[in-house]
Amino acid sequence: MRRRTAVVIAGAAALAWGEWLNWCWSRALVGNRAGSSEAVVVLGYRNPEAPANFINRWRVRAGIRSVSAGSVHGTRVIFSGGSTTGGVTEAQLMADYAQLVLGFDGTVLLEDESVTTWENITNVIPLLEDVDRIKIASQPAHALKARAYLQRQRPDLAERLVRADDYRPGEWMPVKPLLALYGLWTLRALKTDERKTSL
Repeated sequence: MRRRTAVVIAGAAALAWGEWLNWCWSRALVGNRAGSSEAVVVLGYRNPEAPANFINRWRVRAGIRSVSAGSVHGTRVIFSGGSTTGGVTEAQLMADYAQLVLGFDGTVLLEDESVTTWENITNVIPLLEDVDRIKIASQPAHALKARAYLQRQRPDLAERLVRADDYRPGEWMPVKPLLALYGLWTLRALKTDERKTSL
């Protein structure tokens, strides 16, 4: 009985830890900037063949729900990701899913050359110059990494970063401890000030 109780407590602690870390990452390097125009950048994930895989479908949904209420047509959604196999690009697969499956009818732009997160940010910068607010949608750790890269490449644009709706309590909860462990590994090169949480 004690062993079972210990296992339950350890499991609950792991879930809470994963939830907390993802919550913190979703609030790092963002502000509360106001403005009438915004861009939502949805980062692609390796997708060797059509259709969009599970992770890209989730990222698209997170990107679409990040569009501010009432501003579907005042927001550009930028799908970013090239092809790592020579086939259809991640950007195109995500755009097809957004438009053909989810019925999204807002402005969609494609950035279809990138194969790394650094390149995602480098290549979307020209599409962000004239917007007031910038949201980056992906799993929280990955989105934070991309925001840190924007801060390194264009600190003036990074001042326009606001939260995307890519963290929700309980979503992905069973795997959040694994996502947290992976996130800690992928974010190990970030500086302390790049992890600062905005409450």
